[in-house]
Amino acid sequence: MNKPIAVYYSILKYQPENLARLDDAFEVITLDSPADDTPDILARVEVLFAPLGYQVDRIKIDACPRLKVVASNTTGHPHIDVECCREKGIAVACLKFAPDFLRRITSTAELTWGLIIALTRNVLPAHRAALAGAWDRRPFGAPSMLSNMSLGIVGHGRLGGMVARYGRAFGMTVRYYDPYVPSSGEGAERVDGLRELVALSDVVSIHVPHAPETEGMFDKAVIAAFKPGAWLVNTARGELLDWQAVLDALQSGHLAGAAMDVFEGEFEPNFAVRFPEHPVLRYARENDNLILTPHIGGSTVDAWAQTEAHTIDMVEAALSARPETRP
Repeated sequence: MNKPIAVYYSILKYQPENLARLDDAFEVITLDSPADDTPDILARVEVLFAPLGYQVDRIKIDACPRLKVVASNTTGHPHIDVECCREKGIAVACLKFAPDFLRRITSTAELTWGLIIALTRNVLPAHRAALAGAWDRRPFGAPSMLSNMSLGIVGHGRLGGMVARYGRAFGMTVRYYDPYVPSSGEGAERVDGLRELVALSDVVSIHVPHAPETEGMFDKAVIAAFKPGAWLVNTARGELLDWQAVLDALQSGHLAGAAMDVFEGEFEPNFAVRFPEHPVLRYARENDNLILTPHIGGSTVDAWAQTEAHTIDMVEAALSARPETRP
């Protein structure tokens, strides 16, 4: 039996053991990125590994007449036309559809708390002062212990629930806003509106997927509703924010600080060219109350290995449920 033909893009940077699995299970065509696709390759592909930032839309799907599975080791699929795939009987192997498996992946929730602590306890400016030879704790006192603060969680799904549990462990008052979760078993109080939540919270943490209905949900009016002196942490998606409104709130002092593991437009092919001149980055270079990290929420070696491996498992399961993959 011939192996299914799979297109893998090296920008996905799978772990060596998972690359070996791909070579064992598929006839792999490796390209740098989808910018290197050719009509001939797309006409042959049966399994397509799809990186964020490159659309698997109806045009691309129509160019792949033998396509059987689109795979993405991500927790969302804004880059995949799932409805078109369903119409054509193409399976979508995305981690969004593996909730039981994802409950074991805690890396993003852990980073969220690393950012909250680093931000509220002035860890980075204190570190820089120590490196400069200054050993004085007084300039870096936090306004409060976490146990005397309130935590507002936006999106009470898998990650929001984890962050809520960790918040309770710190002794915080935990509230959440999620119109799709009527009650919580995490010891968190439900709040009916986003503006109400941010007005009540000392720390706001975002755990919402990027979708048309959530894009820009943290607009100027929502940012203005934040409790004065609050902190904002986003490990979800950059497209959820009005970045100018966040920048204005930081500059005015309305927000005490923010930590961002995601950025607007980060999955667009020209992002690396535009990012160095972004006004938010310029602000972060000159101020201590904004932490930027390059989307490292899921970046532990074990999480990479496990999520890639599970995506391959999903592909193999989808193919085994079909007739012979090569006519």
